[in-house]
Amino acid sequence: MDSPSLPARVGAEFLGTFWLVFGGCGSAIFAATALSPDKFPVGIGYVGVALAFGLTVLTMAFAVGHVSGGHFNPAVTVGLAVAKRIEWKWVPTYIVTQIVAASFAGLILFAIASGKSGFSAVESGFASNGYGDRSPSGYSLVACLIAEIVLTAMFLYVILGATDDRAPKGFAPIAIGLALTIIHLVGIPITNTSVNPARSLGVAWFAGGGALAQVWLFIVAPIIGAAIAGASYAVITGARKAPIDEGVANNPA
Repeated sequence: MDSPSLPARVGAEFLGTFWLVFGGCGSAIFAATALSPDKFPVGIGYVGVALAFGLTVLTMAFAVGHVSGGHFNPAVTVGLAVAKRIEWKWVPTYIVTQIVAASFAGLILFAIASGKSGFSAVESGFASNGYGDRSPSGYSLVACLIAEIVLTAMFLYVILGATDDRAPKGFAPIAIGLALTIIHLVGIPITNTSVNPARSLGVAWFAGGGALAQVWLFIVAPIIGAAIAGASYAVITGARKAPIDEGVANNPA
């Protein structure tokens, strides 16, 4: 079977990343702490937001993963390149596409949220990530750095394992989506969970100077975690060297 064309890969990564940010961050912005008309809390909370992020990846990995590999995340792209699951020549195009798609999703979320009287992206945080006084539970820079590195590394280990040619075929998106759900259950109180530089940038543009001043951590830490996993997966699991595959959602024999 012919390899998907560059425009097809770009389109798939754009759709997948847009859906991840729109669905995941949108659930945090609109539904996490929603109130009923009589002011009774009916929001989905941390658990609902965690599920939203996991389900966006699961659904899009099934929908377009066979086209681009279903990365939707610059850290995933880098980690898979380090692990020799995707050629480095694709990395810049994937990362630019993911950031553009995430930023477009952030713009759409901002346009919708601005339709409510009194809304302020800066005051609400707009689902942005942060440390110190911008951490949901006040965790320090070091704590947030460690958390993002470890959580991203574990995400990549799951991705690499689920797409290993020794793994059961066809179930990778389920494992990956559930892993991202677990990651958010752990990480939301600490950093609001990034593990994805595009997701962080996509909403930080609209959340003010405080979010932009701290977004560096959510670029650096996920890349470090992903690179660690990409470099160590084969050593840890004894994976044989195989021809480069397309990444996340397909399991070549």
